[in-house]
Amino acid sequence: MQTLSSHISSANLSQDVYTDLSGLSRMRKQAQENPEQTLKTVARQFESLFMQMVMKSMRDASFGDPLFDSSQSEFYQDMFDKQLTLSLSQGRGMGMAEALERQLRGQLHPPVSVENRVAKDADNVKQELIMPVLKAVSVVSQNSGVVDEKMPARFASPEDFVRHMLPLAQKAADKIGVRPELLLAQAALETGWGQHINRHVDGSSSHNLFNIKAGANWDGGRVAISTLEYRDGVARHERAAFRAYDSYADSFDDYVNFLQSRPRYQPALEQADDPESFIRELHGAGYATDPAYADKIIDIMQRPMLQAAVETGTGYAG
Repeated sequence: MQTLSSHISSANLSQDVYTDLSGLSRMRKQAQENPEQTLKTVARQFESLFMQMVMKSMRDASFGDPLFDSSQSEFYQDMFDKQLTLSLSQGRGMGMAEALERQLRGQLHPPVSVENRVAKDADNVKQELIMPVLKAVSVVSQNSGVVDEKMPARFASPEDFVRHMLPLAQKAADKIGVRPELLLAQAALETGWGQHINRHVDGSSSHNLFNIKAGANWDGGRVAISTLEYRDGVARHERAAFRAYDSYADSFDDYVNFLQSRPRYQPALEQADDPESFIRELHGAGYATDPAYADKIIDIMQRPMLQAAVETGTGYAG
């Protein structure tokens, strides 16, 4: 198999900032052209992801700071941790990258007899050699949140969140008879416009837009996080398990099923044509413990940006 010349430098493959998703795309492309050159970078990305998982587990095991903990501080702490582990892996790291590189290199050059090698055509030989690296790059990309190019790992702004979620909200709204902006407003409140969606220990998204908890009867994925609950009007941090889905579409579908399958939410569904009555009935039935939950959603729903997006249908249809 002919390889490209060594003009592809490791700098072209490096990812200095964890949000540089284009770096992962470059790795995927160059793994096809020069798998040998890509090995070291892929191995370091694996080590970085493992270190992120370890640090995330340590954070989750901590009781945190009762005075200064907030969703915003947790968000920026997560950003710092991811950048820190990426930077550490670019240095000497933990030694895991070197071990992974040796393992992948062994798959790149498996012992193949001369007779079998001659029997293969050039394209098959190339695929046999690059597949281990391509698979490795794929795993790195998926664990970095690059699973569906149509849906970003994090949303750049409230407008970006609405643009991507609107088509899904419209489908779900049609099933229960509510207005889509109501569902978008509720998802926006629950996730901070998509900025604070619950995540697994490896950093991957749970895709849970409505923060539905994972009870004893839930047999799907789950993620345990610290959450703010109101007990007798007093806010307190508690540990709880929430449902996890494979996609945002699954989250909308489960939200619809969650309401339709529980008799206590039937009064809310009967008020589906009146957004304010619907959300107040939903809140009254125990959907959330925040005393101002319904008022907050109504306020978000009435914002001009959200109203304009729904009226013009400016959702992401790609």
